[in-house]
Amino acid sequence: MLRLFLINCYKRLLKSQDKRLKIYKALRWLPDGLMLRIQYRIKTGYRLNLRNPKRYTEKLQWYKLNYRTPLLTRCSDKYTVRGYVRSKGYGKLLNKIYAVYNSADDIDFDKLPDSFAMKCSCGSGMNYFVTDKKKENLDNLKRMAAGWLKQDTGYIIGREWGYKNCRPRIIFERLLPRNAEGDLPDYKFFCFYGKVYCLYKMVDYVDNHSNGRLAFFDRNFNKLPYYRQDYKPLTGKQEKPACFDEMLKAAEVLSKDFPHVRVDFYDIEGKAVFGEMTFYNASGFFRFEPDEFDFILGEQFKLPKGFIQSLEA
Repeated sequence: MLRLFLINCYKRLLKSQDKRLKIYKALRWLPDGLMLRIQYRIKTGYRLNLRNPKRYTEKLQWYKLNYRTPLLTRCSDKYTVRGYVRSKGYGKLLNKIYAVYNSADDIDFDKLPDSFAMKCSCGSGMNYFVTDKKKENLDNLKRMAAGWLKQDTGYIIGREWGYKNCRPRIIFERLLPRNAEGDLPDYKFFCFYGKVYCLYKMVDYVDNHSNGRLAFFDRNFNKLPYYRQDYKPLTGKQEKPACFDEMLKAAEVLSKDFPHVRVDFYDIEGKAVFGEMTFYNASGFFRFEPDEFDFILGEQFKLPKGFIQSLEA
């Protein structure tokens, strides 16, 4: 109850994401370990144990503080990860890119097709889908892109180290076709040392994250009795995608170089399309229902040896 009270107060006082970001920037002087303890307590209701973490969500915080490699940064970036995917033999799963810009002022909409997806290469939630550019205010799109490039949401808000040294760019990609329900189902594979343990399917999420519904499955696509408290459950029978085996195999190949990563794909008319690689699932600031799944996933997440725990912990 205290957790819900604190979260509700936080949202009421700071309804604007821009205001929240300003506060996070003002608090960037706080050591990472202390900031993560505060955020974890408020958003999950639990005390963060960094010295002997057992929960999956706790181990994600440890991961932020201690597992820091150039390859993780490369694969956190939605643009540079493409080279990594190609190097693993899965370039065919990449969505088509029309253009990449380092500055919003350089964007030339005349060189872009009528429909496209505009994204920022670093961070989360910074994307915009255009079905007909003639109906858009292109100056507003440039302003939106310029705002994204100024943000440092991944590192500032969740102290997600993988984003700290990312160079933000604006990417224009092919607009993926929706299914018969007008949706773009997302399949997110939880991988540990190159092995898929489970995944979840997310729907009703692309246009508005708060409307998302999800269901967890094992690696054979058998539904699991677990959910996340921050999303509605996806109920009913879910058909196994025709490209499921290809997605699973690709996820294991792409994740082999890391202790843990979530590898995402879309099912587009029966064909797998690579989405992204995420090292800090929802920044680890959420709760599972039932709570036991946090510990079950934590068992799978074996923290790498040879990494010394931060003094901030």
